Amino acid sequence: MPGRRRAASTTPRRRTATRRRSPARPPAPDLPTAGPGERVWVLAVPFRAPAPGAVWHAGLQAHVWVGRELPPELAPYDPPPYTLERHLEDELNAAPRPVPEGRPMVPREEQCTGAEAVVASAAAGHRVFLLGDDPGVGKTGTAVLAAREICELRGGDRVLVVADRPAAITIPHWTRSIAGFGDGGLRWCVTTWDRLAKVGKLRFDVVIADEAHMVRHTTTQRWRHWTAVSGGARAKDVPFVIAATATPAHTPLELPYLAPQFAHRHGEPLRAWADLPARLAEHSFHVERGRYGWAWTEDADERRADLARLQGWLTDGDPPAMLHRPAPWGPVSVTGTPVALTPAERGAYESGWQEFRAEMQLARRARQSARGRAALLRFRQKAGLIRAQATVDWVRAQVEAERQVAVSVEFVETAADPIREALLDSGIAVASIYGRDRFDVEAERLRFQTGAAPVCVFTVTASISLHAGELLPGGATASTTPRVGLFHQPRFSGIQARQVTGRTHRDGQVSPWRVAFAADTVEEQVARVMVERLAVSGSTAGADTSSLQEVAELLDADWLPPAALTDA
Repeated sequence: MPGRRRAASTTPRRRTATRRRSPARPPAPDLPTAGPGERVWVLAVPFRAPAPGAVWHAGLQAHVWVGRELPPELAPYDPPPYTLERHLEDELNAAPRPVPEGRPMVPREEQCTGAEAVVASAAAGHRVFLLGDDPGVGKTGTAVLAAREICELRGGDRVLVVADRPAAITIPHWTRSIAGFGDGGLRWCVTTWDRLAKVGKLRFDVVIADEAHMVRHTTTQRWRHWTAVSGGARAKDVPFVIAATATPAHTPLELPYLAPQFAHRHGEPLRAWADLPARLAEHSFHVERGRYGWAWTEDADERRADLARLQGWLTDGDPPAMLHRPAPWGPVSVTGTPVALTPAERGAYESGWQEFRAEMQLARRARQSARGRAALLRFRQKAGLIRAQATVDWVRAQVEAERQVAVSVEFVETAADPIREALLDSGIAVASIYGRDRFDVEAERLRFQTGAAPVCVFTVTASISLHAGELLPGGATASTTPRVGLFHQPRFSGIQARQVTGRTHRDGQVSPWRVAFAADTVEEQVARVMVERLAVSGSTAGADTSSLQEVAELLDADWLPPAALTDA
C-alpha cells in the first residue's frame, strides 16, 4: 500500500566475494638473435662482476652479447665447452662452436664393463640405472661411456650432467672427463644441483645424476626441478637416467628418485609409486608412519631383509638395473680416536652439555623443532672448538711422520678457522676448501695435491679428489705421499661420512680415516651413530660394511639424538 514501508529484513545480506585477479605475468622476453656474420654469446658472468656491453636476459638467466667477435673485456666470461652457458649459446646459433680436443683418457676395464651394463639396462626399456660403485672405482668414466652408447642406441644427442658442489671443482672435472673420454659428437650440458631450475624447460635424452642422493627428499624445490628434468612424473618421452652414487640413501624411504624404475619393475603405473613410503608399506617393508613422519624399523634383521628385497628389485632382472662393485683396493678403515679432555676443557664441555639439555627440554615442551636444531648446532660448535687444539697436535704429528692430512670439519668459525690458524702459526702450510668465495677452491686443492700444503681443511663432502697419485689437469701427477683423514666432528649423516672418506680412499689409493671425539662424553655416542649410518648407507648399494659394524659395536652406547633433529 502506498505510504507503507516494507519491514527491514532481519537476514543479513551475503556479500559477493570479489575475486582478485592475479597480475598478468609479463611476456617472456624474446630470445636474442644474431644478424649476418654475427653470433649470440651467452656469458658466465660472476655475481656483480662488471660486464660492459653485455645485457642480462631474464629468460636465459644469463648475460648475452651479440656481435662478430667477443670483445676483450668480455673474454674472461666466455664459458668453457659443455657448460650450461655454452649449451644455451649453441641453441641460439645456427651452428655450435667447435670444441678443442681434450687430453685423451683411457678407460679402465671396469669402466668399459660398467658402461656395457648400463647400456643393456637402457636397451631393455628401463627408466633408471643405479650406478653404485664404491668411491674412486670410476663412475664418471662409466657414465660418460654409457651415455654415448645410449644416445646412439636411442637416436638422441643431448646429455645433461648434474654435478655436486663446489662448481669450481665439479664442473671442470666433468668437462675434462667428457673431453678426455670423447664427447661422441653429442650436445653435453654440465650443471650443478643448485642450478637445476635453469635447465627445467630443456629436454635431454640421457640425464646423469652425479651424487644422486642429493634428491632423496621430496619436500624440496630441488626435487621439483629434478622431476621436471628427469621426467619423473611422465610416462612417455622421458630421458634415461643414470643415478650415480655410492651412498643411495640412509633408508629405503629416501629412494624416490628410483621410484620410476620400481614402477617399471612391477609393471605398475608411475602414479602408484608417487608416495614411495606408502607403497613400500604396501609391499610389506618394515616402515610405518610415526609422530615425525615415516620411519624405518630399528630391528637389524628386518633391516637386512628390507635391503635384500630392495636390491633384488634392481638386480634380479635380466638385465639388472643396478651395479655395485667394491673398491679393488679394499674398504676404507674407520677407527675412533678418543680425545682426553683437560679438567678445564671437561668443565667447559659439561657446561655446554647441560645448557644444551636445558634448551632441548624447553624446545620439546613448546614443540619448537627450529629451537632444538639451533641448540644442537650451538652445542656441536662448542664441542668442536674445545677439541681444536687436540686436532692440531694430531695433525702436526702426522705431518712429521711424512703423511698428508685431510681434515673434515662441519663448521667454519669454531673448527676450520682455528685449526687452520693454529697450523699456520706452527709453520705448516694449509690448503683451505671452505667458506663461500673465501678461497679459490681448485687452486687450494692443487696446493694440497702437489704437496705444497701438507694439510687440507675442508667442509665439502663430495666431488673433489684429494688422493695420492691423481692425474692432475695439464698432465702432472699428484704427490705420492700417503694420505690420512680425520673427522674433526662426528657427522650424523652416514651418506656424508662415506662420501668424505672417498676423497682420499679412491682410485687404488688406500687412506685410513679416524673419527675424533671427546672421551667419555656424548660425542662418543654420536660417533657410533655416524658409523652405524655409514654402514647402512653403504649396504643400500650392496657394499660390504661388516668392518664398520664392528666399529659401531666398539662405540656402543644407548644415547641417540632426537629423531626430529638427526636427519642431516
